[in-house]
Amino acid sequence: MGDEEKRNRAITARRQHLKSVMLQIAATELEKEESRRESEKANYLSEHCPPLHLPGSMSEVQDLCRQLHAKVDAAEEEKYDMEMKVQKSTKELEDMNQKLFDLRGKFKRPPLRRVRMSADAMLKALLGSKHKVCMDLRANLKQVKKEDTEKERDLRDVGDWRKNIEEKSGMEGRKKMFETES
Repeated sequence: MGDEEKRNRAITARRQHLKSVMLQIAATELEKEESRRESEKANYLSEHCPPLHLPGSMSEVQDLCRQLHAKVDAAEEEKYDMEMKVQKSTKELEDMNQKLFDLRGKFKRPPLRRVRMSADAMLKALLGSKHKVCMDLRANLKQVKKEDTEKERDLRDVGDWRKNIEEKSGMEGRKKMFETES
């Protein structure tokens, strides 16, 4: 058992070491990913958002505000147009799904009532006057007689229970009981 315990400890130690190495690699990958995201964000902002130059006079500030408001309005219009396109495509998708659903026939069917009908009546309803075959399945079944088991024979042979009690009452009856058992 000593060798097996050492082996188990070695396996456990190896697993722990591999786990720690994997966690270190994952941590460095996460750091690289985070730095890559930051650099992408800085690149995007430098391309799409030029640095802000604040003018010194009031009229230049007002012109800057008008330009910024115009850009905001253009962005809002674009956003509204995209939202409308998305809503329109969503509505078209819902309509197409409804058509598909209707074509498949997956609408809810009404619950059907169970009708008790014999096989002959069913064939007559389906085939009409062409129905000549009798489908009485019970008529074709064989009669099987039940065989008597030993317990049933014993119960029949015993007869009335009062007679048994009278025979077994008293010391003579008990003596007969022991004699018949042995």
